[in-house]
Amino acid sequence: MKTYKIAILDDYQNVALESADWSVLRDRADIAVFQDHLAEPDALIERLLPFDVVCAMRERTPLPRSVIERLPNLKLIASTGSVNASIDVAGAGDRGITVVHTGYRSDPAIELTWALILASARHLVTESNSVRSGGWQRTVGADLRGKTLGVLGLGRIGSQVARVGSAFGMHLIAWSQNMTLEAATAAGAILVSKDQLFERADFLTIHLVLSSRTRGLVGAAELEKMKPTARLINASRGPIVDEQALISVLTNKHIAGAAIDVFDNEPLPPSHPFRTLDNVLATPHIGYVSEGLYKTFYEDTVSNIRKWLDTH
Repeated sequence: MKTYKIAILDDYQNVALESADWSVLRDRADIAVFQDHLAEPDALIERLLPFDVVCAMRERTPLPRSVIERLPNLKLIASTGSVNASIDVAGAGDRGITVVHTGYRSDPAIELTWALILASARHLVTESNSVRSGGWQRTVGADLRGKTLGVLGLGRIGSQVARVGSAFGMHLIAWSQNMTLEAATAAGAILVSKDQLFERADFLTIHLVLSSRTRGLVGAAELEKMKPTARLINASRGPIVDEQALISVLTNKHIAGAAIDVFDNEPLPPSHPFRTLDNVLATPHIGYVSEGLYKTFYEDTVSNIRKWLDTH
């Protein structure tokens, strides 16, 4: 019986093997776990050449056609999440490579969005750092009650984020390219124009899927319409916002701040301005990084691989 080689990529926290029972694969597979991230294609290809199965954690390591075509042993790509836009599924199919996905739930992303909003509004990192360094109160926080929450996208995540805003006593407004009055009303929000969304929001939170239509949707023109007291929250996808335009308005203090979990390039380059701007709260794409969701991801991955092995 053939022994297959399995690579688990980008296990930053070294928890993949603890999050599911991989022992059911041991008789038929050798498993290698990689905690580090390789972005350079040649280095990635060299690493993956021996492997029959690659386990990808969301979009951390893209697998375009140009990489897939140079991996002659690859037979299965097991991705976490219900979709993965960074994998060329057609390119894999052309080479007879199977691509499988896992279950997903939105709760962790919704919860992190509110962690970002609250931490940004009340300057929690600044105040915590002050206490750690021997200081005391340094800032005056922004209130939520009575303020306007602008939601860019009212889908699975955005609609629930809006409901939490309502519980805080916030006024809800929303817009997206396909939003209907019925959808906005169902989420307790008022449908406004794109310009009005940026002009009126005290907190503007983004919840869209990255696509050719949404890439760069939030540019300099939109950001410059925001209030000087407003805050931008992005736990969706980095390229939805024009990164240079956002850096500009933050550097010039045109808006009060931004709380960001997603970036154009991940991991974020060491010298990136988001690491040092004093009005930026940046987290390392942890919207889906929770014990429960990791358990779902890796248990489903093991199940997917086991089913595939049973047919080979």
